[in-house]
Amino acid sequence: MAKQWDNNQDHHSFANVEQIRVSHLSLAVAVDFGQQRLTGTAKLMLNYLDKQCCHLYLDSRDLVIQSVRDDKNNRLDFHFDMHDLIRGQRLHIQLLANSPNITIDYYTSANAQGLQWLSPEQTSGKQLPFLFSQSQPINARSWIPLQDTPKARITFDAKVDVPQGMRAVMSAMNDANAPLNGQFLFEMEKAIPTHLLAIAVGDLQFGSLGPRSGVYAEPEVLDSAVSEFEDTEQMINTAESLLGPYPWGRYDMIVLPPSFPFGGMENPRLAFMTPTLIAGDKSLVSTVAHELAHSWTGNLVSNATWRDLWLNEGFTTYFTHRIVEAVYGKEQAQLELVLEYGRLAQELASMPIAAQTLPANVQAGDPNEAFNRFTYDKASMFVHDLEKRLGREAFDAFLNAYVSHFAFEAITTEQFIDYAQQTLLPQYSDVLSEAELLEWIYGTGMPPWFVPPYSNSLNKVDALLMSWYANGDISPAQTTDWRVHHWQYFINSLPEQLSHQQLQQLDSAFRFSHSTNAEIACDWYRVAIRNHYDVVLPLVETFLLNIGRAKFVRPLYAELLLAGYRQPLMAIYQQARARYHPSLVAQLDKQLGV
Repeated sequence: MAKQWDNNQDHHSFANVEQIRVSHLSLAVAVDFGQQRLTGTAKLMLNYLDKQCCHLYLDSRDLVIQSVRDDKNNRLDFHFDMHDLIRGQRLHIQLLANSPNITIDYYTSANAQGLQWLSPEQTSGKQLPFLFSQSQPINARSWIPLQDTPKARITFDAKVDVPQGMRAVMSAMNDANAPLNGQFLFEMEKAIPTHLLAIAVGDLQFGSLGPRSGVYAEPEVLDSAVSEFEDTEQMINTAESLLGPYPWGRYDMIVLPPSFPFGGMENPRLAFMTPTLIAGDKSLVSTVAHELAHSWTGNLVSNATWRDLWLNEGFTTYFTHRIVEAVYGKEQAQLELVLEYGRLAQELASMPIAAQTLPANVQAGDPNEAFNRFTYDKASMFVHDLEKRLGREAFDAFLNAYVSHFAFEAITTEQFIDYAQQTLLPQYSDVLSEAELLEWIYGTGMPPWFVPPYSNSLNKVDALLMSWYANGDISPAQTTDWRVHHWQYFINSLPEQLSHQQLQQLDSAFRFSHSTNAEIACDWYRVAIRNHYDVVLPLVETFLLNIGRAKFVRPLYAELLLAGYRQPLMAIYQQARARYHPSLVAQLDKQLGV
């Protein structure tokens, strides 16, 4: 009999948040590149929901705890009393008489999954080292002892000591004019989930994008980043027209080194971005729109547990299309929607049917597995379906009310359903039934009434493919007006099996193997690998050694493994492993059986 899970409980945290909530974090850390360590103190302000509670459970992973003190400087007893491969260690602290705060002296491990330490050689400038964090989903606990659950939203302030001449930035208000004197002060006065705690330290300069937006990057990358992201202020204005005033003051970004494992990370006031977005033609900046959209759906209204991730990613992916449509036109937004469904269709064909629901049923497993095409793309298709049924004007009113209602809260799937039952269903019973709502959320696969998206702009791609299949002729002259999205659709529409002659013909005509667009290169390499087009193997090796974005890295290793290239694959991974972010390494070790 399958285990029945409590859907209100965060099964990926040890924290006793129903008894005590941490409301504020005062952090003071020194960044030691030599030891690859953060050393300092975490002062936690406590809110007692149960006045009789005398113990505090915190999340930790590989932290060294030196001492714990209360507000009167009394030393408190502490120990690690539970250990878990996924959750880490439970830090059990014995409290004295409802202490209003405690202070923990600690330092991190060099193997902290939430931190990546880069040598100067791994940066663009090659002169100074670099540090950056990735706390989502449950890696904040590897660099700060805390209640590492989306349920426990906190405010924070921080003092960060770094080597002189380096800049520190955090998911807080950053001062681009702060002197590089070795000490930086930060404050985040609005409560955020702990997975949005972020820090980066390096040779960083700032470029303005508008009155409330800008980008930090290494000097060698800054100009191209400013040029690529110059439409950010327009995106903010568009987003505000849909969901109300931007709630965080500033929307700054940082372009991290290539080992950053994601396309973007929505840390408030400082979104983290991969350099693979800098394509030179703004073709990939929908990721900027996506991270901006999270400012409302994700940062303002959050998932209560990682099972409920779809509430973040589904609404944000939908919202991204709306921003792209307003800034870059309906054709580009529709093309991106078609590509999105293409990714989803691949997982529909490969994922176990039980996993094909909007809630990610990962309670017993790794929360990283919640980041799949169902929590993003199926959930986005659901939101698009709601818009289609209600009409855009009515749906926008619902979306605005939903965000306002749950602002600064973390909610579960069932709370969303309750809200929909009180608002959507009574008001729009003529176009949406409760059965249809629940089929979208809890049903597997796609609902029987779902019609996949299509763009007439793809007719020319289909025509070229059909012509090539019929007579083997293909002409670059027919593709002069194609966008990156057309090329992605073209590559992903190719047959599973192609001859080397066909692959050579395509490569000669379009130079896919040498594309400087990481999306196109990765899609092409996957086609080439599965057809043993070995010409690409040295290029794949270079790609995997220089890019650490999980979206590209994991599928390429999977294709190499499936195609029987285990020996060269392991040779590449042996070289590349130390260059990848620790959180990605943990996933790849499992994927590759290391």
